[in-house]
Amino acid sequence: MSNSQTSILTHYTLGEEIANSITHGIGALLSIAGLVILILAGSIYGNSFHIVCFCIYGISLILLYLSSTLYHSLSGTMARQVFQKLDHSAIFLLIAGSYTPLMLININGVLGWTITIAVWILAIIGIVIKCLFISRFEKLSLFIYIFMGWLCLFAAKEIILHVPSHSLQYLVIGGLLYSGGVLFYVWDNLPYNHGIWHLFVLGGSICHYYSILTSFYHKILV
Repeated sequence: MSNSQTSILTHYTLGEEIANSITHGIGALLSIAGLVILILAGSIYGNSFHIVCFCIYGISLILLYLSSTLYHSLSGTMARQVFQKLDHSAIFLLIAGSYTPLMLININGVLGWTITIAVWILAIIGIVIKCLFISRFEKLSLFIYIFMGWLCLFAAKEIILHVPSHSLQYLVIGGLLYSGGVLFYVWDNLPYNHGIWHLFVLGGSICHYYSILTSFYHKILV
Protein backbone atom coordinates (compact mmCIF):
# COMPACT_ATOMS: atom_id res chain seq x y z
CA MET A 1 0.00 0.00 0.00
CA SER A 2 1.43 3.41 -0.96
CA ASN A 3 1.97 6.23 1.53
CA SER A 4 -0.81 8.27 -0.09
CA GLN A 5 -3.24 5.40 0.27
CA THR A 6 -2.20 4.86 3.88
CA SER A 7 -2.78 8.51 4.72
CA ILE A 8 -6.26 8.35 3.25
CA LEU A 9 -7.14 5.16 5.08
CA THR A 10 -5.95 6.45 8.49
CA HIS A 11 -7.05 10.07 8.20
CA TYR A 12 -9.67 10.07 10.98
CA THR A 13 -9.49 9.65 14.76
CA LEU A 14 -11.30 6.79 16.50
CA GLY A 15 -14.04 9.14 17.69
CA GLU A 16 -14.50 10.52 14.20
CA GLU A 17 -14.71 7.04 12.70
CA ILE A 18 -17.35 6.04 15.25
CA ALA A 19 -19.37 9.12 14.28
CA ASN A 20 -18.83 8.38 10.59
CA SER A 21 -19.99 4.79 11.04
CA ILE A 22 -23.07 5.65 13.11
CA THR A 23 -24.32 8.41 10.82
CA HIS A 24 -24.27 6.25 7.72
CA GLY A 25 -25.24 3.11 9.62
CA ILE A 26 -28.52 4.87 10.35
CA GLY A 27 -28.71 5.71 6.66
CA ALA A 28 -28.24 2.05 5.73
CA LEU A 29 -31.14 0.95 7.95
CA LEU A 30 -33.37 3.73 6.61
CA SER A 31 -32.42 2.79 3.04
CA ILE A 32 -33.46 -0.84 3.53
CA ALA A 33 -36.82 0.24 4.93
CA GLY A 34 -37.13 2.80 2.14
CA LEU A 35 -36.58 0.19 -0.56
CA VAL A 36 -39.31 -2.01 0.90
CA ILE A 37 -41.73 0.94 0.84
CA LEU A 38 -40.80 1.78 -2.75
CA ILE A 39 -41.33 -1.81 -3.91
CA LEU A 40 -44.70 -1.93 -2.17
CA ALA A 41 -45.71 1.40 -3.70
CA GLY A 42 -44.68 0.25 -7.16
CA SER A 43 -46.44 -3.09 -6.73
CA ILE A 44 -49.71 -1.62 -5.47
CA TYR A 45 -50.01 1.55 -7.54
CA GLY A 46 -47.62 1.12 -10.45
CA ASN A 47 -46.23 -1.54 -12.74
CA SER A 48 -43.07 -3.55 -13.33
CA PHE A 49 -41.30 -0.56 -14.91
CA HIS A 50 -41.88 1.52 -11.78
CA ILE A 51 -40.65 -1.33 -9.59
CA VAL A 52 -37.43 -1.67 -11.61
CA CYS A 53 -36.76 2.09 -11.39
CA PHE A 54 -37.42 2.03 -7.64
CA CYS A 55 -35.17 -1.00 -7.15
CA ILE A 56 -32.30 0.69 -8.97
CA TYR A 57 -32.73 3.75 -6.78
CA GLY A 58 -33.25 1.85 -3.53
CA ILE A 59 -30.32 -0.50 -4.08
CA SER A 60 -28.05 2.46 -4.88
CA LEU A 61 -29.08 4.01 -1.56
CA ILE A 62 -28.31 0.82 0.35
CA LEU A 63 -24.96 0.35 -1.40
CA LEU A 64 -23.85 3.88 -0.57
CA TYR A 65 -24.73 3.78 3.11
CA LEU A 66 -23.67 0.17 3.68
CA SER A 67 -20.29 0.53 1.95
CA SER A 68 -19.66 3.80 3.79
CA THR A 69 -20.54 2.23 7.14
CA LEU A 70 -18.28 -0.76 6.54
CA TYR A 71 -15.43 1.41 5.28
CA HIS A 72 -15.45 3.57 8.39
CA SER A 73 -16.00 0.58 10.70
CA LEU A 74 -13.13 -1.59 9.45
CA SER A 75 -10.26 0.56 10.65
CA GLY A 76 -6.87 -1.15 10.48
CA THR A 77 -7.98 -4.00 8.20
CA MET A 78 -7.08 -4.84 4.61
CA ALA A 79 -10.78 -4.99 3.75
CA ARG A 80 -10.99 -1.29 4.52
CA GLN A 81 -9.16 -0.42 1.30
CA VAL A 82 -11.69 -2.41 -0.72
CA PHE A 83 -14.62 -0.71 0.97
CA GLN A 84 -13.00 2.68 0.44
CA LYS A 85 -13.23 2.11 -3.31
CA LEU A 86 -16.80 0.87 -2.95
CA ASP A 87 -17.66 3.84 -0.75
CA HIS A 88 -16.40 6.40 -3.25
CA SER A 89 -17.85 4.52 -6.22
CA ALA A 90 -21.24 4.24 -4.55
CA ILE A 91 -21.60 8.03 -4.61
CA PHE A 92 -21.66 7.88 -8.41
CA LEU A 93 -24.17 5.02 -8.25
CA LEU A 94 -26.49 6.92 -5.92
CA ILE A 95 -26.51 10.02 -8.09
CA ALA A 96 -27.32 7.96 -11.19
CA GLY A 97 -29.75 5.82 -9.21
CA SER A 98 -31.60 8.91 -7.99
CA TYR A 99 -31.96 10.20 -11.54
CA THR A 100 -33.47 6.93 -12.75
CA PRO A 101 -36.97 7.17 -11.18
CA LEU A 102 -37.00 10.97 -11.37
CA MET A 103 -36.32 11.07 -15.11
CA LEU A 104 -37.91 7.84 -16.31
CA ILE A 105 -41.11 7.93 -14.26
CA ASN A 106 -41.79 11.67 -14.26
CA ILE A 107 -40.26 12.85 -17.54
CA ASN A 108 -39.64 9.76 -19.70
CA GLY A 109 -39.48 10.33 -23.45
CA VAL A 110 -36.30 11.27 -25.30
CA LEU A 111 -35.21 13.88 -22.76
CA GLY A 112 -35.74 11.64 -19.74
CA TRP A 113 -33.82 8.75 -21.27
CA THR A 114 -31.05 11.01 -22.61
CA ILE A 115 -30.39 12.57 -19.20
CA THR A 116 -30.53 9.16 -17.50
CA ILE A 117 -28.12 7.53 -19.96
CA ALA A 118 -25.74 10.52 -19.75
CA VAL A 119 -25.68 10.34 -15.96
CA TRP A 120 -25.01 6.60 -15.95
CA ILE A 121 -22.15 7.04 -18.44
CA LEU A 122 -20.63 9.68 -16.16
CA ALA A 123 -21.13 7.34 -13.20
CA ILE A 124 -19.26 4.53 -14.97
CA ILE A 125 -16.41 6.91 -15.85
CA GLY A 126 -16.25 8.09 -12.24
CA ILE A 127 -16.24 4.55 -10.88
CA VAL A 128 -13.39 3.54 -13.20
CA ILE A 129 -11.38 6.55 -12.03
CA LYS A 130 -12.02 5.69 -8.38
CA CYS A 131 -11.18 2.00 -8.77
CA LEU A 132 -7.95 2.62 -10.68
CA PHE A 133 -6.79 5.82 -9.03
CA ILE A 134 -8.39 5.94 -5.56
CA SER A 135 -5.89 8.45 -4.16
CA ARG A 136 -5.65 10.64 -7.27
CA PHE A 137 -7.89 12.98 -9.25
CA GLU A 138 -9.88 13.99 -6.16
CA LYS A 139 -10.81 17.37 -7.65
CA LEU A 140 -11.91 15.74 -10.89
CA SER A 141 -14.08 13.24 -9.01
CA LEU A 142 -15.61 16.03 -6.95
CA PHE A 143 -16.35 17.98 -10.12
CA ILE A 144 -18.06 14.95 -11.67
CA TYR A 145 -20.14 14.44 -8.51
CA ILE A 146 -21.40 18.02 -8.58
CA PHE A 147 -21.85 18.15 -12.36
CA MET A 148 -23.89 14.95 -12.31
CA GLY A 149 -26.00 16.24 -9.44
CA TRP A 150 -27.00 19.42 -11.24
CA LEU A 151 -27.25 17.95 -14.75
CA CYS A 152 -31.00 17.96 -14.15
CA LEU A 153 -30.97 21.71 -14.84
CA PHE A 154 -30.90 20.82 -18.54
CA ALA A 155 -34.35 19.33 -17.98
CA ALA A 156 -35.53 22.03 -15.56
CA LYS A 157 -38.52 23.07 -17.66
CA GLU A 158 -39.84 19.52 -17.95
CA ILE A 159 -39.18 18.79 -14.29
CA ILE A 160 -41.17 21.88 -13.26
CA LEU A 161 -44.02 20.80 -15.55
CA HIS A 162 -44.19 17.18 -14.38
CA VAL A 163 -43.06 17.23 -10.74
CA PRO A 164 -45.55 18.68 -8.20
CA SER A 165 -44.43 21.79 -6.33
CA HIS A 166 -43.99 20.16 -2.91
CA SER A 167 -41.93 17.33 -4.43
CA LEU A 168 -39.91 19.86 -6.41
CA GLN A 169 -39.14 21.82 -3.26
CA TYR A 170 -37.67 18.76 -1.56
CA LEU A 171 -35.77 17.89 -4.73
CA VAL A 172 -34.08 21.31 -4.68
CA ILE A 173 -33.48 21.23 -0.91
CA GLY A 174 -31.89 17.79 -1.25
CA GLY A 175 -29.59 19.03 -3.99
CA LEU A 176 -28.55 22.01 -1.89
CA LEU A 177 -27.84 19.76 1.10
CA TYR A 178 -25.70 17.43 -0.99
CA SER A 179 -23.79 20.35 -2.53
CA GLY A 180 -23.52 22.32 0.71
CA GLY A 181 -22.11 19.30 2.49
CA VAL A 182 -19.15 19.31 0.12
CA LEU A 183 -17.83 22.35 2.01
CA PHE A 184 -17.42 20.18 5.12
CA TYR A 185 -16.06 17.26 3.07
CA VAL A 186 -13.10 19.38 1.94
CA TRP A 187 -12.69 21.17 5.32
CA ASP A 188 -9.99 18.76 6.49
CA ASN A 189 -8.83 20.68 9.58
CA LEU A 190 -12.34 20.81 11.07
CA PRO A 191 -12.86 18.07 13.69
CA TYR A 192 -15.60 15.63 12.69
CA ASN A 193 -15.90 17.31 9.29
CA HIS A 194 -16.60 13.97 7.60
CA GLY A 195 -19.36 13.10 10.06
CA ILE A 196 -20.95 16.50 9.47
CA TRP A 197 -20.77 15.85 5.75
CA HIS A 198 -22.46 12.51 6.35
CA LEU A 199 -25.37 14.32 8.02
CA PHE A 200 -25.74 16.58 4.98
CA VAL A 201 -25.73 13.52 2.72
CA LEU A 202 -28.32 11.81 4.91
CA GLY A 203 -30.50 14.91 4.84
CA GLY A 204 -30.16 15.16 1.07
CA SER A 205 -31.11 11.50 0.67
CA ILE A 206 -34.20 11.88 2.85
CA CYS A 207 -35.33 14.93 0.86
CA HIS A 208 -34.80 13.22 -2.49
CA TYR A 209 -36.50 10.05 -1.29
CA TYR A 210 -39.56 12.06 -0.25
CA SER A 211 -39.50 13.91 -3.57
CA ILE A 212 -39.30 10.73 -5.65
CA LEU A 213 -41.99 8.90 -3.69
CA THR A 214 -44.48 11.80 -3.56
CA SER A 215 -43.99 12.69 -7.23
CA PHE A 216 -44.76 9.05 -8.08
CA TYR A 217 -47.97 9.12 -6.05
CA HIS A 218 -48.95 12.40 -7.71
CA LYS A 219 -48.36 11.03 -11.20
CA ILE A 220 -50.24 7.79 -10.57
CA LEU A 221 -53.09 8.87 -8.30
CA VAL A 222 -53.87 12.47 -9.26
